[in-house]
Amino acid sequence: MDRPVELIALKCFKCDTPVPAGSEEVAWVCKQCGQGLALDEKKGLVPLEIQFQAGLSPQSVGKPFWVVEGQAYIQRETYSGSGQTAEAALFWSLPRTFYIPAFPCTMDILIALGVRLLLQPPALQPGSQAAFESITLAQADLEAAAEFIVVAIEADRKDKLKNVQVSVKLSEPVLWILP
Repeated sequence: MDRPVELIALKCFKCDTPVPAGSEEVAWVCKQCGQGLALDEKKGLVPLEIQFQAGLSPQSVGKPFWVVEGQAYIQRETYSGSGQTAEAALFWSLPRTFYIPAFPCTMDILIALGVRLLLQPPALQPGSQAAFESITLAQADLEAAAEFIVVAIEADRKDKLKNVQVSVKLSEPVLWILP
C-alpha cells in the first residue's frame, strides 16, 4: 500500500531556523547556528557531523564528500582460473577510507573521484566553514557507491577478471567539504 506524500517542515532542531532546501538535497548546514542537518527517511531531520577542509578559500565553493572507513570483502574469478589474486587479497585485507562524492555528478565522475581518492587519500585537516555545493547523495546510498568503487578498482586490474562479488561494511560517515 502506498503511503500518502507527507510534507516535513525543515527547521533546524537546534535553533528553529527554517532550512531552505532544494528538491534533491539531503543535507545542509544551518545558516544561523552552523548545525549539520541530514534528512533521514525514517527519522526526519537528524544531526550530521560536517567538517570543512583547512585551506578552503571563503571565495570558493567546496565539494561535499562522504568520508567513511570501510572493509571490502571480495571474491574474484579470472579467466585464467587463478581465483582471487594475491594482490587484490592483500589490498582489501586492510580497512580503507572511502571518499564518496555527495554532490550532483554522473556515475562516471563518482567512480573516478572515489577511486582516485581511495588510492591517494588527501590529508584531512579541519578548517573554517565555507560555501559548498548541494548535498544530494543520501547516506542510505553509500554502501552501493562504495561497492561500485571497489568493482571499478578490481575491473582495472590486469588479470582477466571474469567475475567479482563485492560486499562492504562501512562505519558511520562524516561529511567533509573539500576544495
